[in-house]
This record gives sequence, C-alpha cells and structure tokens, in this order.
Amino acid sequence: MVGTLAEKMGIQLQEASPHRVVATMPVEGNVQPFGLLHGGASCVLAETLGSIGATLHAHEVGLAYAVGVDINATHHRALRSGTVTGVATPLRLGRAVATYEIVLTDEEGERVCTARLTCMLRSAG
Repeated sequence: MVGTLAEKMGIQLQEASPHRVVATMPVEGNVQPFGLLHGGASCVLAETLGSIGATLHAHEVGLAYAVGVDINATHHRALRSGTVTGVATPLRLGRAVATYEIVLTDEEGERVCTARLTCMLRSAG
C-alpha cells in the first residue's frame, strides 16, 4: 500500500483473503477538529478492507480488480486515542458484485463502527 491513502493514515494490513481481511489504524492523526476519530477515517479503513477482499475475490473468478460503488457506515461510539481494528467479511461474493460488512472495534473489542461496502468486479480491459 506504498504511496496510498491507507499508508498515509497508518493502516497496517494483518490478514487478507476473499473471506476475511483484517487491519489496524491509529486514532492519532485521523481525528476531526474536536479530537475524535473522524468518521471519514473510519470509512477509509472500511473501504480499504472491503476493496482488498473484493479484489482478491475478483482474481478467483478470473477478473482483475474491484471498485467501490456504495459505502455506508454507522458510527456507534467516539474514540480519542488508541488503535482501531477492522475486520471485513463478505455478505455476498458474486461474479460481478461483491458486498462486505466491515466491523471496526477499539482496543477493548467494543464496536466503534459498522460499515457495508459494495464493489463491482472488473476485467483488466
């Protein structure tokens, strides 16, 4: 992820397969003016994880990559410090579309955000 937004936000990939993608992101540096974890940062983590999983699935069905077409997120609680862990698991893996649920938790395992990402699967040409 060198040179990407994910790198700039400190996202560290821990595990990646079409069926489970896990990464962490620091709260520090990813906050809004009031010092709370920025909702957009949560969405960046969620879209990064779902897109990785969808692209790995695309490779399995003979396609090249995935592009996000819809994301939504519910922010359950605020954080001021620590690390957020995101886990993406598929809700549906099709031949043209993949949809993932991404759950973000704090260091105590409390849910911070629940997101859903839908990606279109694309060929190289």
